Amino acid sequence: MFLAPAQFVASSGALDREWTHEDALAYTRWLATHHYENFHVVSFLLPKRLHQDFYNVYSFCRWADDLGDEIGDTAESLRLLAWWRGELHKMYAGGASHPVFVALKDTVRRYELPQSLFDDLITAFEQDQTVSRYRTFDDLLGYCRNSANPVGRLVLGLCGYKDAERQTLSDATCTALQLANFWQDVIVDLEKDRVYLPLELLEHHGYTVETLFQRHFDERFRAAMKDAVGVARNLFLKGLPLAGMVDRRLAIDLELFSRGGMKVLEKIERQDYNVLRGRPAVSKLERVQLLLGAIARRAFAAGA
Repeated sequence: MFLAPAQFVASSGALDREWTHEDALAYTRWLATHHYENFHVVSFLLPKRLHQDFYNVYSFCRWADDLGDEIGDTAESLRLLAWWRGELHKMYAGGASHPVFVALKDTVRRYELPQSLFDDLITAFEQDQTVSRYRTFDDLLGYCRNSANPVGRLVLGLCGYKDAERQTLSDATCTALQLANFWQDVIVDLEKDRVYLPLELLEHHGYTVETLFQRHFDERFRAAMKDAVGVARNLFLKGLPLAGMVDRRLAIDLELFSRGGMKVLEKIERQDYNVLRGRPAVSKLERVQLLLGAIARRAFAAGA
């Protein structure tokens, strides 16, 4: 029986167990396919030869995320994230005992994935424990450099792309996705005492954090959200050319994520930027339409 991260670290039996390579692969495969944030769509789009490697990378991210969000104690989360970083460094030094790293070790070696990308992700999860407000957009984008951009670079690396041009376009897309998620989840994050709208942006429009927590929607908040949506959309548009610079299957995946993120921004606009009354969501039908549109655009591009 496999355990999710929070249950795993509470079990001395799981921590002490010796994992074979095959058992470790089975664990990351289980973890990646038994969670609400899984790889069903990615697995459909990507070649089967990459599935296990994606499961391995996903499992690293899932563990770091859960150690940050599912433990319920800031000090303990920070301790566990430091332990997780130590396990990462041990793997890069040639040793691995945790099943995620036993599985990930071969993926890292074959695709020459940089340790810095995994380190940056852990830094972002640590930052989540200590920072709940961002003064400027530069501060927020700095967070996204650690929390979102490494994921895109890891995906590119698994697909054989390591050049700076593609990585820069990927960074724009990943940061845009992170921002779209923040703007979509404003009321969700308020419940966690987190505000990702830059304080400087709110102040520029004469709106305060105190008013935000009262969920008071007015012209000032509308103006701030309009600016925030514009920043995310510009980043999406900047990153879109990447879909024309990669393998067709990956291109469909990239375009799907980008178009899905822009659809979220469109939803925000349609409800007059009032994300305080409810979370804008993309329906299942709209997701299918986005997928079909992405496939059609890539097929047309290939034909052209």
